[in-house]
Amino acid sequence: MSYYVESVKKGEKNMKFLEFVERRLHYPPQEALFLNNWAEMFYKYAERNKRDITSHATLEYYLNSLADKKEPWQINQAETAIQFYIQYTKEIKSNSVEKINDWTQAYEEFSRISKIKHLSSSTIKSYRVWIRNFITFNNIIPPDELSSDNVRDYLAFLAIKQKVSSSTQNQAFSALLFLYRNILNIPIEDIANSHRAKQSHFLPVVLSKEEIKTIFNHLNGENKLMASIIYGGGLRLNECITLRIKDIDFERSVININASKGDKSRATILSESLISDIKKHIENTKKYYLKDRQQNIPGVMLPKALVRKYPNASKEWRWFWLFPAKSVSVDKEENCIRRYHISPSTLQKAFKQALDKSGITKAASVHTLRHSFATHLLESSYDIRTIQELLGHSNLETTMIYTHVASKNKLGVKSPLDN
Repeated sequence: MSYYVESVKKGEKNMKFLEFVERRLHYPPQEALFLNNWAEMFYKYAERNKRDITSHATLEYYLNSLADKKEPWQINQAETAIQFYIQYTKEIKSNSVEKINDWTQAYEEFSRISKIKHLSSSTIKSYRVWIRNFITFNNIIPPDELSSDNVRDYLAFLAIKQKVSSSTQNQAFSALLFLYRNILNIPIEDIANSHRAKQSHFLPVVLSKEEIKTIFNHLNGENKLMASIIYGGGLRLNECITLRIKDIDFERSVININASKGDKSRATILSESLISDIKKHIENTKKYYLKDRQQNIPGVMLPKALVRKYPNASKEWRWFWLFPAKSVSVDKEENCIRRYHISPSTLQKAFKQALDKSGITKAASVHTLRHSFATHLLESSYDIRTIQELLGHSNLETTMIYTHVASKNKLGVKSPLDN
């Protein structure tokens, strides 16, 4: 603690905190430097206002003081930095890294760290399952008795006994890496030679335009509209169901997708043929919004940083879900009743039923509509870079897979049987 105070007074960078962020929390150097800067500013604020830096109230006061000056993403970054700095100060105060020796404590720490690191709810849910399976595999031995050998043995078990795919094994490893690095503070070493699942290369399933029309003929109402938006703009299922009223730009025929996979945002196509249907749907949706306001139900879920900057935004019509759930449910975090977006299973079940009725035998799912969007654009000679941007792929190689399934992208090659 004293080291940090001295460094701040001298105007130096706190190399020990930087080391903590880089080596313990595995942040890249540039991002660690930003977190360090936030920690310094927070310390100065607490010192100036004579507040306890380890107090949650001090954190809230400071973040609220940023609301009028900073953007939501900056407030999120500040909160992450301060949470880690509080953890850091507690560790150096006790002069040691606290070892976790029971799984109840480990699960509590997992919940805390995963939220600080802004993992998506689906990633948190997936990691929990893998961690639970890993614990069971190791006969529930205490966390402080684990080593790299346990990870290596579990990965081998998945590959040899369970015969999981390479991607599934990688997902399990990511969960365990997060557990070891961020929760248990156990180094993972010498697993390069562990048994790896055989990597498979599957081409995406793609539906023809006629097949999509046939399936859509067996969909109705809201389900048909959601499926049309997904195919028309290449959205992921979760991107579609979490759309808000403000995300539909009718003037520019654009759908704005925010905080998607990898916490990225992008714009994609709003099919002009859907504009009339979406406007009618929005009119019907407003009855749920007005009902919630009349019953004084808390507004829809928003990121905490956004709530701080715009306290009433969650109750504004523009932030309401485009596809709200038909009934309200319990928000366990805030201990209140609020309305969430529609469940993904609603469209998944309807799509499967429509697929069965259509007689199409392809192993298609809702996500197949996104694959079909990309493939059909490629077949229409659109530039691969444009398709990459519309899909939100970070790597062009991910988008390039559609060149293998596009029927009009084979350089004009014909089968000799057809000549």
